[in-house]
Amino acid sequence: MTAEATTLMLRYCDGDPGAFRELYALLAPRLLGYLAHMARDRAVAEDLLQHTFLKVHRARAAYVRGADPVPWIYAIAHRTFLDEARRSQRAIARVDREGEVPEVAATLTGQERAAAEDAAPRHDPEVAAAAMAALESLPPQQREAVILTKLDGRSIAEAAEIAGTTPGAMKVRAHRGYVALRKLLGGAA
Repeated sequence: MTAEATTLMLRYCDGDPGAFRELYALLAPRLLGYLAHMARDRAVAEDLLQHTFLKVHRARAAYVRGADPVPWIYAIAHRTFLDEARRSQRAIARVDREGEVPEVAATLTGQERAAAEDAAPRHDPEVAAAAMAALESLPPQQREAVILTKLDGRSIAEAAEIAGTTPGAMKVRAHRGYVALRKLLGGAA
C-alpha cells in the first residue's frame, strides 16, 4: 500500500485529479476506521474524514515528495480529530424544557454505540461490549495507542509518527493500555 500511496500522491501533487480519487479510495476505509474508533461516533468520523482529505488537498504543497504519505495523512487525521475533540469540549450543551440534553443523551446512555455495534458483525456481544467499554475507559493516549497498534494494525513506529510522539513513548502507551485492558477485562484481553 505504501508504494501505491506514494505513487498516487506524487501524481496528485503533479496535478492529476484522478490520483486524488484513487488515493482517497485506497486510504479512506482505514482512516474512517481509525477515526470511528477515536471519535466513537461514525457520523463524526465521516465528517472528520472529509475534513482530513480537505486538509490533505490544501497541504499537498507541503508534502515531501517521495515520502510515504500514509503516516503524513494519518497525522493530519489525528490532528483533525484532536481539533474536533477540543471544539466539542468547549461546546455548550442546550437543555430542553424537561431538563434533558437531547444531543448527547444517546451518547451518554450508550444508545449510539449500541446501534453502531448492531451494524457490525461480532462473535459475542457481551465480550464485545465489555471490550469497547474497557477501551473507552482508557486515558486518551493509551486508547489511541491501542487503536493504532491493535485495531488498525500499525507498527509502533507508524503509530508514533501518526500521534506525533516517539516510538519509545508509543510503546509505553500501548503497553500500559494493554495492561489496563487486561485488568479491566479480568485477564481476558
